Amino acid sequence: MKIIIHRSAAILAALCIATFFISTIFVELVGSNESIAIVKRLILMPGLFILIPCIAIAGGIGFSLSKGKNGVLITNKKKRMPFIAANGIIVLIPSAIFLNHAAATADFNTIFYIVQSIELCAGAINLFLIGLNMRDGFRMSGKIHSC
Repeated sequence: MKIIIHRSAAILAALCIATFFISTIFVELVGSNESIAIVKRLILMPGLFILIPCIAIAGGIGFSLSKGKNGVLITNKKKRMPFIAANGIIVLIPSAIFLNHAAATADFNTIFYIVQSIELCAGAINLFLIGLNMRDGFRMSGKIHSC
């Protein structure tokens, strides 16, 4: 049961990040200021209230499942998790809060787009790292094989 919850939480976290990323790019390219504000609000709430517990659950259960086990794949997954968490806490959450506030007040200035760029880069990094963790998890379970 732990494995199912772990996998589900990791997949949902990856889907959240991908959805935030794609919706941000799409709305910036073709949306109005009002639609940008709506996307920023939805990323903050309920988006982060779905994403944060998913990452915590996936990380916590993953740590629990790895107790007493060794190996390169587990070691790599454990090394990535602090970067994923730090990136989220230090960059992504404050960026989401700032961008939501700026968009709600129609303050689309240079700072907004700098923070937006940083948020997109940080989100892409987290999505990539979570993808690597998922790949290694599937390798450990035998679902896919190493090349």
